[in-house]
Amino acid sequence: MEKIYVTGHRNPDTDSIVAAMSLAALYNAMGDRQYVAARLGHISDETRMILGRFGFEPPVHIKNMRTQVLDLDYDVPPILSEAVTVSRAWEAMGGDQARSSALPITDEEGHLTGMLTAGDIAAYDMRTMEDPELRQVPIFNILSALEGQLLNETEEIVNTVTGQVILALPQGMEAPLYRQKETVLLCGNQPETLRAAVEFGVRCVILCQAELPEDIRLMARHTCIISTPYDAYRAVRRIFQAIPVGRLTQKKDLQYFHLEDYIDDVREVVLKSRYRSYPILDENDKVVGALSRYHLLRPRRKQVVLVDHNEAAQSVPGLDQAEVLAIIDHHRLADIQTKNPIYFRNEPVGSTCTIVAGMYQERGLMPSAKLAGLMAAAILSDTVMFKSPTCTSRDRAMAERMAHIAGIDLDELGHEIFSASTPEDKPIDQLLFTDFKEFHIAGHDFGVSQITCVDSDRQLKRKDEFLQLMEKTRLEHQYSLIMLMLTDVLLEGSAILCLGDEDIFQQAFNLELKDHQAFLPGVMSRKKQVIPMLTALWG
Repeated sequence: MEKIYVTGHRNPDTDSIVAAMSLAALYNAMGDRQYVAARLGHISDETRMILGRFGFEPPVHIKNMRTQVLDLDYDVPPILSEAVTVSRAWEAMGGDQARSSALPITDEEGHLTGMLTAGDIAAYDMRTMEDPELRQVPIFNILSALEGQLLNETEEIVNTVTGQVILALPQGMEAPLYRQKETVLLCGNQPETLRAAVEFGVRCVILCQAELPEDIRLMARHTCIISTPYDAYRAVRRIFQAIPVGRLTQKKDLQYFHLEDYIDDVREVVLKSRYRSYPILDENDKVVGALSRYHLLRPRRKQVVLVDHNEAAQSVPGLDQAEVLAIIDHHRLADIQTKNPIYFRNEPVGSTCTIVAGMYQERGLMPSAKLAGLMAAAILSDTVMFKSPTCTSRDRAMAERMAHIAGIDLDELGHEIFSASTPEDKPIDQLLFTDFKEFHIAGHDFGVSQITCVDSDRQLKRKDEFLQLMEKTRLEHQYSLIMLMLTDVLLEGSAILCLGDEDIFQQAFNLELKDHQAFLPGVMSRKKQVIPMLTALWG
């Protein structure tokens, strides 16, 4: 079953994480498709505390949605050991119909050792006409290829067969057909020829559609005698097909791919190479399939559901290579485009989890107590304990309903959340980028970070550290403006640190920055009270 990822935005906050988890749980409860909650970055201390509070693990971390080899409908051909016969390999390729032009060859543990092509088999077949000799071919391979039977016991156990292959035709000949004991002699119902070969000590005799006289069997102490139901001509051809394929395989300059490799990179390699088939390896470097050029024409895209955002810059990298199935959000409309119509739900509420909780109601499902508590916490977090201007009566009502199901007190939970969100010993980069969002408006790129706390004065003691990191980030990304909002729940406002085009900020909010700092009373929401003001000036 294909995975469908449900994910929020980059640098995810609690609402983004919980919305993905609760929506995936809802979809999984409604059908048989496998929805997987995912995250695009590290979770904050606040989110970690909330997840632990209700007994949940963080969602799986995904880095991008680029199409990979594992997303392709690649072939799973027979994967042969080096020890199998050429005849078996030819059958695996499809014989004369040649369904596969190449097969991966592995060792006993399944690791790639080489590639065998139909051309390799054809070239070997032509060489046997010039050099009809077997070299150390396992006796088991001979017996298998000939569908043969070993007719006698020799003084020494025969494990391999070596020697020039000679076909003895039924005609009178004074001179022997062979000059050395290392010979593989094929004959039919020719007792005298057989007797002479045994007396000479020929190492191997293949009896084609004939019986072995008992007296000759008893005297054959040094000659291995094999019977086969094939005639001499077919037996000769099948003998040469008994060699292990490991002797024919291409082992140098092998080109292969791993399941995790990206299609963009694979396509570039394939276009520059001459091969028709490429082995695919798993994380343990074991062969799991084969890739051909035609697999790259229409790759199967990853499928994703987006929550708490609808802006490409905030979404998972490689989204253009994925198939977006649905978007559930409460932000302004942005720039994500889809090839097909999708389910899109955008509502003017303070939290995405308010929407998701409503979807539970609409479908007649009640979330578990733990999940309900999780959604209540996310609503509290995103509405800043109902003090954000984005907060609506629906947010409050839904939080109260979820809290009732979970059996928790909202005020106690809210103070627990915001008291744990900004520990003093947290590195400055983690504080700045925990809830950092990038925006692109009217040709301007800018970033806004928001830290919700109950002690903005304590956070401002690290002002110089913040400004230093903000300036570095602004230069690296060429932002027109970079801002930090220290949103204080108790003061019901936000302390602002700003670098870059400060005039824009001062015009937007009609105040003066002093040493890159200002305080905006009543400003609690980035998306409703900050971004729209900047958009109005730039847009």
